[in-house]
Amino acid sequence: MNERGFGLYVHWPFCRAKCPYCDFNSHVRETIDEARWRRALIAEIDHYGGLAGGRTLASIFFGGGTPSLMAPATVAAVIERAGRHWRFDPDIEITLEANPSSVEAANFEGYRTAGVNRLSLGVQALNDRDLKMLGRLHDAAEAISAVALARRHFERGSFDLIYARPGQTAADWESELRQAIAMAGEHLSVYQLTIEPNTVFAGAYRRGELAMPDEDTAANLFETTQDVMESAGLPAYEISNHARPGGECRHNLTYWRYGDYVGVGPGAHGRLTIDGAKRATRQHRAPEAWLQAVELEGHATRTSDPIEPSDRAAEMLMMGLRLVEGVSDANAKAETGRGLDELVDGARLARLVEGGFVERSAQGLRATAAGRQRLDAVLAELLAGANLSMARN
Repeated sequence: MNERGFGLYVHWPFCRAKCPYCDFNSHVRETIDEARWRRALIAEIDHYGGLAGGRTLASIFFGGGTPSLMAPATVAAVIERAGRHWRFDPDIEITLEANPSSVEAANFEGYRTAGVNRLSLGVQALNDRDLKMLGRLHDAAEAISAVALARRHFERGSFDLIYARPGQTAADWESELRQAIAMAGEHLSVYQLTIEPNTVFAGAYRRGELAMPDEDTAANLFETTQDVMESAGLPAYEISNHARPGGECRHNLTYWRYGDYVGVGPGAHGRLTIDGAKRATRQHRAPEAWLQAVELEGHATRTSDPIEPSDRAAEMLMMGLRLVEGVSDANAKAETGRGLDELVDGARLARLVEGGFVERSAQGLRATAAGRQRLDAVLAELLAGANLSMARN
């Protein structure tokens, strides 16, 4: 478990505007009583510190929403309180997500002083036309300046891009990607634009107002991404994430390797092993309901349910096969008491291996590049025939 890391996720739910493609738990509010929110985040950390204190914390991740709307003093207070409950790994990774507007970029020095050592910038595109289409509040010049500023203040960092945008060609994307690589340091995240339910884009797509790339075009863009990033020394280590060796996001690796993490803030999820039993935690999603619950009870945990070994096996496969390294037999046994060959149907696995979608080794199971491109289908096949009822403590 220690090799998979132990993390703290802190959710800041507020944004200046809701992006039309976004289905995250993010909200626009005219005013925010930040001192009140700071006290509540600290209170919820105290609650979980009481349940799972004393461990070594490998990472803290401020996500959202737009955490770069937080005052550096709030970030510092959260980090300080976490240090009261958990030992900090000497190489602890503390990441904050930021938007590249000039106002938020001015806080970078304050975040660094507070203890943040890794910044993740939501750039999304490097041309003004597509940034406007995506509903972003910054322009390309601001994005480029913010990336440069972040690299001056933080020794580690990343930024996000979205591809498979309406009208985007492989040549367009390759040119933009090469520009991004020239700006990047150790890490880039590149996400395919998808239509998520209950978003502005979902309504526009349903009405025929948004023309998305067809399946062949999207597949070509994915393959272009892999080829260009690999040749630049930033190979994929997860479906949408690329890094130079050692530049991987350690916090997200904890998720994908099915390690433990505490989730605080509205809608945050967690996975915690307490007294030998792994539990799934989920906080109240609505910001005001979360805040009121914390002030009344000291936390806003809506559910805290034990995860049966069979469900742990399914979750581990769903998360771990996103990684190039895949799922190890050692982790499967630690979580379920069974090896991978006992958890998946041999005939289905053999067909996937023969089709070139997965590889089985003495160490574990991994999806190939072709399998990661079709991971939903691969997982459906594996889980449909899995002997998950056999899993036990």
